[in-house]
Amino acid sequence: MTNQIAIFRGKQIRKTIYNKEWWFSILDVIGVLTDSPRPKTYWAKMKERDKEMSQPFPFWEQLKMTAEDGKMRETDCADTEGMLRIIQSIPSSKAEPLKRWLARVGYERIQEIENPELAIKRTKMLYKLKGYPDDWIEKRMRGIAVREELTDEWQKRGAEHEKDYEILTAEISKATFGVTPAEYKKVKGLKRQNLRDHMDDFELILTMLGERTTTEIHRTKDTRGVPRLKDDARVGGQIAGSARKQIERRIGRTIVSKNNYLQNKKVRYLK
Repeated sequence: MTNQIAIFRGKQIRKTIYNKEWWFSILDVIGVLTDSPRPKTYWAKMKERDKEMSQPFPFWEQLKMTAEDGKMRETDCADTEGMLRIIQSIPSSKAEPLKRWLARVGYERIQEIENPELAIKRTKMLYKLKGYPDDWIEKRMRGIAVREELTDEWQKRGAEHEKDYEILTAEISKATFGVTPAEYKKVKGLKRQNLRDHMDDFELILTMLGERTTTEIHRTKDTRGVPRLKDDARVGGQIAGSARKQIERRIGRTIVSKNNYLQNKKVRYLK
């Protein structure tokens, strides 16, 4: 799943891709519509009321999203159709603009499924608006493609749960950089931000090297099952880690650092 933050009139609404569709945080949408300090309580009362209605809410899913503490936690989510149904039950002057916003976001997702190049173009544009230069964006986009190729292999070869992907990713990162992604975020002082969006050229390239090597090892060995995939991930990371150490010896500094790419470039990071 790909977690992202969308903005509606200055308010954050978490969204994630699930079953090839955008799913939105119900609590975030309720917070936007009601300005309630306790959207959980509001949503609980809506669900209780719903039991007595002839037209119940559509099925929703509990999906993992980034919480305020920066950790991935399960929260109630609905797709565009489900969210529109929920919005109809909330009296708010903001309902109509939010309905149009959700419909537009959902339509854009349909376009991206039919033409993946649109998704790539939109992602590039978002990075440019945040202040990233073209050469960095190209590396980041290539890294995304390498990552997707790897996770596809993991899915085909036995990774079933979100935790499996976290374990395998951590194995590559630890062997490449000496730290897990969670530890790396702490080094850079990040919380909810995406770690890779704050990497410099060396960090992105080494991340790609570790993940691309791991993919090829899986295919060569026809590896099956999470324990064996983990062994491959460690080897792939070790190869990238060896390259990192050689680079560090030559340039006389560590690649793993608290530096933030945009801060180094003195570019304002737009949120």
